[in-house]
Amino acid sequence: MLGVIGGSGLSGLANLEGVRREIVRTPYGEPSCALTFGTIRGREVVFLARHGYGHTIPPHQVNYRANLWALRSQQVNDVVAIASVGAIRDDLMPGALVVPHQILDYTHGRESTFATGADRGVLHIDFTDPYCQKLRRRILEAAAEAGHHAADGATYAATQGPRLETAAEIDRLERDGADVVGMTGMPEAALARELELCYAALAVVVNAAAGRGASTGGIRMEEINAISKLAMAYVRSILERLVEIDGD
Repeated sequence: MLGVIGGSGLSGLANLEGVRREIVRTPYGEPSCALTFGTIRGREVVFLARHGYGHTIPPHQVNYRANLWALRSQQVNDVVAIASVGAIRDDLMPGALVVPHQILDYTHGRESTFATGADRGVLHIDFTDPYCQKLRRRILEAAAEAGHHAADGATYAATQGPRLETAAEIDRLERDGADVVGMTGMPEAALARELELCYAALAVVVNAAAGRGASTGGIRMEEINAISKLAMAYVRSILERLVEIDGD
């Protein structure tokens, strides 16, 4: 079954039918919100709003462990994470869709593993390729068939938030090899790998990163919100086609 984690700009799926919500308890506390169950084109999908349905949970306080554990407990095998990002790479304009292939982690203080306590032992996962390649390919295929171009590959820099970055920090991220910047990519991807979930991200570029392009003089949230609203309609159509591909 497909699980969708919605980020900023996607707190629900308008194309989800037969909706019901269920509160799921986990050994790691409460997830961000109740899970929303429904169908798209007759296929069951589970949706979770990463920041809560009222967008009240900042990136550094999201209970990533509870979110992913809750999804897996409902027989979710594949997880598509929707994320809003700022573009560092010049060719990625606001409104662009990106399927990242690598991650740089600049977060700190977040619960980043399920292997805590003497009874669990230390868990070393292979994280060479942080995203599930099969699911990445299916997302790219779904985007093309839905009539939307999605860039194949980008290095996602996960920063702590909730503030946006300085122009100097973006310069550093570029030197490190980052193409886009967001706040929720980690530890979400690593935790999904620990649970052996097939996890991939579909990122929406909502602004040029600090000090770049239209953001040279500052980042305007009203413009981000307008771009996000438009682009999330594309995301919904891609998810619809993805479900059809999985059914086929």
